[in-house]
Amino acid sequence: MRARAFCPGHITGFFEIHRVIDPLATGSRGAGMCLSLGARSDIAVSESTSQSITVRIDGKVNSAEVTKAALGRMLRNAQLNVVVKTSLDLPQSQGFGMSAAGTLSASIALAGVLGMSRRDAFEAAHIAEVECNTGLGDISAMYRGGVTVRVKPGLPPIGKVLRIDGTPEVVLAVLGKRLLTRSVLRDPVKSRSINLFGGRCVDSILAKPTLSSLMDLSRKFALDSGLASKRVQAAMAAAQEHGRASMSMLGNSVFAVGGVQQLRKTLSEFGDTLVCKVDTAGPRMF
Repeated sequence: MRARAFCPGHITGFFEIHRVIDPLATGSRGAGMCLSLGARSDIAVSESTSQSITVRIDGKVNSAEVTKAALGRMLRNAQLNVVVKTSLDLPQSQGFGMSAAGTLSASIALAGVLGMSRRDAFEAAHIAEVECNTGLGDISAMYRGGVTVRVKPGLPPIGKVLRIDGTPEVVLAVLGKRLLTRSVLRDPVKSRSINLFGGRCVDSILAKPTLSSLMDLSRKFALDSGLASKRVQAAMAAAQEHGRASMSMLGNSVFAVGGVQQLRKTLSEFGDTLVCKVDTAGPRMF
């Protein structure tokens, strides 16, 4: 039995951490956008005398703890051999939601094979991300699609996610080494700063829920929270001449909207660039 699924990537511009006992209610308030670049997963499932999950990412066997945690939750005690082949359009640990996209694309594909619901796949992926400390709001945003504001933390319908009008082209720039999400989420000093400034940004965007407001507040959050490195700050400042730019949370990377060609040329002086669009369709089988 085989199935294939795609899941868009996701960028968070600003966020506020919320943790409670229930992992489905744990998550983040914040805002960001789903991307046309993401992850594709092919799954092959066969009968076995025991349960095994093998994951290859971009052709190489990977520990893939989040994907394995999600699929294991869906399989329960079923004695099945599951082989996952995932290809990523964007680099990992750079704020593009590749952990979530890889996990959710595999979960959606497995749900298709096993006759489970999309809801089962979303729940398994969200819980795995929360428990592995690799993300809090990506799955919730992917649930809604497009440019989003996560008004209430947790996976919908426990959480609440609004969509903002706009489907711009987005310029992405990778400026430095990977930044592990869990290293930031486990840092109490950084977490306090994130919640202080992130909460203010969420309150502000709810008063004016527009794409331009999202971009301006994202830049303010990156600077006020202290998360943006000097290189990221310099790239953001240079890009502001041709549009609006901010740091992708959480990565050594920048996302920008405005004059695409000028933005790409400017940001290419700081690192590798890519151009994509906002994805409104969400995770899907293909």
